[in-house]
Amino acid sequence: MTTAKKSPAKKFVAKTRTVGFERNTTETRIVINLTIEGRGQYKVSTGIRFFDHMLELFTRHGAFDLALTCDGDLDVDQHHTVEDVGIALGEAFDRALGDKRGILRAGYFVMPMDETLAIAAVDLSGRAAFAVDTKVRTRLVGDLQTELVADFFEGFARGARANVHVKTMYGRSNHHKIEAIFKAFARALRVACSRDMQLGEMLPSTKGLL
Repeated sequence: MTTAKKSPAKKFVAKTRTVGFERNTTETRIVINLTIEGRGQYKVSTGIRFFDHMLELFTRHGAFDLALTCDGDLDVDQHHTVEDVGIALGEAFDRALGDKRGILRAGYFVMPMDETLAIAAVDLSGRAAFAVDTKVRTRLVGDLQTELVADFFEGFARGARANVHVKTMYGRSNHHKIEAIFKAFARALRVACSRDMQLGEMLPSTKGLL
């Protein structure tokens, strides 16, 4: 008696999601390369060292790979640089995710940073909305104008067409408050971008479009 041989199961090979492009305006010139399935490797230069640090730890905690340079009009103000980097980074994620089939779409994280606690929630919904509460009351942390943290996340939400909510629950150090928010955001976004093995290639929406 012969038995039929079973065909070997086909392995699903996940495509690496990566993108690179330039975003140029009269105020900023940005070159960005992003890989979602990365190893936390970064090469970042914006001319604002504390902002660079936040983008570096964002990359490491999100397990992305990011190369980003921004030549902005810092002689005018930091606003254009911070906001435009947010827009470009959000757009990079939106492009790399494509039609968003098979992703978890939403994610959240609660991040302790010594005496500080921050939360972040992200929904890659196709709609831009943001809410930011850093509880930072000083004008500067390092060389970064702290009011621009909100502009970064607003820019990201616009570029990624996403809901972005970040909040410091409590804390003492203003450095820790901002750092905890960026770490929480990175880990929430990492979850949202992750592939949903249960639903496979289904679109995570009943509307048929994200």
